[in-house]
Amino acid sequence: MNRTIKHTEDLRWLIGHTGGFRAGYVTEVQILKRRLFDEKSTRDVPAGTTIAVTIHYEIRGLARVAKLTMTGVTDFSVFEQDGIDCSSLSVIQTELNAGKLRFWFDPQGELYVVCDEAHLEELTLPMVTAQQAAELARWTFQGLETDGPSIQWLLGELNQAGLPCTWHDTERSDAIHPAVQWEGNLRPADDFSVDESNLVHAMAYSPPEGQGFGLLLRVFGMQDRRLSRILEVLADRITQHFSGNCLVGTTIIPGREWERWLIREHRSRPER
Repeated sequence: MNRTIKHTEDLRWLIGHTGGFRAGYVTEVQILKRRLFDEKSTRDVPAGTTIAVTIHYEIRGLARVAKLTMTGVTDFSVFEQDGIDCSSLSVIQTELNAGKLRFWFDPQGELYVVCDEAHLEELTLPMVTAQQAAELARWTFQGLETDGPSIQWLLGELNQAGLPCTWHDTERSDAIHPAVQWEGNLRPADDFSVDESNLVHAMAYSPPEGQGFGLLLRVFGMQDRRLSRILEVLADRITQHFSGNCLVGTTIIPGREWERWLIREHRSRPER
């Protein structure tokens, strides 16, 4: 989901689509101030401010992660007192006044932005319940193509990478969201001593808006380098073969930038 917000009709769509982010919470706020060097004055001069707010919320039985990037910012407030958590939202308010978009993310105006336009990026996934085993990692991809990877495609890519795995369909006693197409568990095929709680869980689903596909990968169990490697290999192969965005933690990353992001993350980790 990608949409530019410029006009009153766009604001109406945003509130209708998101429900005003009711009962959501802000996970990240990024402020980018650009400055350019002016040769005439030999000084750096302001060249615009951009603010990006990432919001997690739920609507109509689905979990969503939205990144609202506001450009041409002329006024804003980002204020949080010590000991007070202002990340929880009730319902945001918006308006278009004198050609400027205004966003109030809380009634007190502690998170408030005035800008020229905004751009919404959003990933949607079925809500998943916690399992007894610890979840070590989670990676979500939302593709633009109508047909996404199949179970056999995943197994084939892992086999080519020297990580052969077996597949086991998930058995559920509770109902799942109708958007879910299939789900199951991947385990290394060459080690029968692996604890059955150590696995990579995969779920394919259909996004509710428009065409495309969604794929959710989760690693469960004890720390196991092979399971982490399975997740990394699948993420690399999927972003190479399909166009779309991926979600890591609270960060939405264009699929084409996934590999660079992963390299940067590995370099930033301290040596052990």
